[in-house]
Amino acid sequence: MSDKPFWETIPLYKMSRPQWESLCDGCGKCCVHKLEDDETGQIFPTNVACRLLDPRTALCKDYPNRRAHVPECVRLTPSKLDTIDWLPGSCAYLRVHRGQGLADWHPLVSGDPDSVHKAGISVRGKTVSEDDAGDLENHIIEGEL
Repeated sequence: MSDKPFWETIPLYKMSRPQWESLCDGCGKCCVHKLEDDETGQIFPTNVACRLLDPRTALCKDYPNRRAHVPECVRLTPSKLDTIDWLPGSCAYLRVHRGQGLADWHPLVSGDPDSVHKAGISVRGKTVSEDDAGDLENHIIEGEL
């Protein structure tokens, strides 16, 4: 038996569903709309969140049924990590995939589910709902939330 945490010993594609889901740090950045320039492919982040993202917690209000409400919601899988180019560099799935390990502020490392918020990594309190935002072009931001 290894003393190392599961994310250092089990490949992403072999993780159980609970292990995979626990890698999510709860930052909410994947639930924020991005715009892509059709000509250049450049991605522009916005501060507009999916209607299901709770701005107080940065968590999905109906995660188990999210695709019924938001059919375009992307379900992350290990096989998609090489093709999705809009995940932030802080994303735990990407970090583990790239062999970088989890950041110190990740709840699995810190033991504190609020550490992602305390570190200022999450979108908690930084977004507007797509239901209230209007044109996404008016919400493009510099850098990441």
